[in-house]
Amino acid sequence: MLIMSIESTCDETAVAITENGRRVLTDQIFSQADLHAVYGGVVPEIASRSHVEVISQLSERALSVAGVAKRDLDAVAVAYAPGLIGAVLVGVNFAKSVAYALGIPLVPVHHIKGHIAANYIAFPELEPPFLCLAISGGNTLLVDVRDYTDMKIVGSTRDDAAGECFDKTARVLGLPYPGGKHVDALSKNGSDSKYVLPRSHVEGSPYDMSFSGLKTAVVNLVHNAEQKGEELDRESLCASFGRAVSESLVPRTMQLARELGYKKIAVAGGVAANSRIREDFRAAAEKEGAQLFIPPLSLCGDNGAMIGCQGYYEYLAGTRADTALNAYANMEL
Repeated sequence: MLIMSIESTCDETAVAITENGRRVLTDQIFSQADLHAVYGGVVPEIASRSHVEVISQLSERALSVAGVAKRDLDAVAVAYAPGLIGAVLVGVNFAKSVAYALGIPLVPVHHIKGHIAANYIAFPELEPPFLCLAISGGNTLLVDVRDYTDMKIVGSTRDDAAGECFDKTARVLGLPYPGGKHVDALSKNGSDSKYVLPRSHVEGSPYDMSFSGLKTAVVNLVHNAEQKGEELDRESLCASFGRAVSESLVPRTMQLARELGYKKIAVAGGVAANSRIREDFRAAAEKEGAQLFIPPLSLCGDNGAMIGCQGYYEYLAGTRADTALNAYANMEL
């Protein structure tokens, strides 16, 4: 089964062609990072316009690279929530037009389900049930993946997402956008115990998290150093920050896996590319005797293949949409 899949929820435009969910024939991605770098973050209007400019060309290139004719497509899958509403609308409307023109099914896909499905591409042996930590710029979720389309959120952030905290830390340190990889790079040369930063605990909800206090602590620390004219050890601050985030994520995930009786643990989303988090999860999984699944860096960020993979399982489950499909900035998993 051949699916064209479209992802446009933020600042990457992606069109992929996948076969039977797990085989990626091509994944064409246009990154807007350079367009937004001058502003230090994503500008929604610029993101939307860029999607409009490139999405048609990307779809034609994807078909050409995959060696697939339009008539050979069996369905179109599209990320329809959550995301920047203008950006999501571009992908949804393009997908609707393709499905309508070719007379093939339109399959709506939740963006976070797509991130989780990236692990199916990287690890053909992975099958539900398992526990997944989904960590990105807009979401931090502990998800009980009961089946390919049946998932339950067990824990989540009460305020900022982990990825947002990385972005704000990078910005206050004057690092280029996107900041997460630069924070990660600096941290490798610093001491993770030099700066004492908070770890959150939500009373009565052991699997919920909060990152606003950590973000505020970093901002205050940097501003205080600037006002007093003190030299800031940026490498150690990044290392201490990375440790604080990891220690807010890894122990909770492992504790929940024990409670649920899972020996399969997956991590997904853009923040899963962070080296400290990856290393800490590997060590924790080895100690616990659990299988760990973390996709390669190419599948951590937004991409079209993950939407095609989840779209395949949604198709098998009977999920369909028509030309009335709308885009949504927010939507529960």
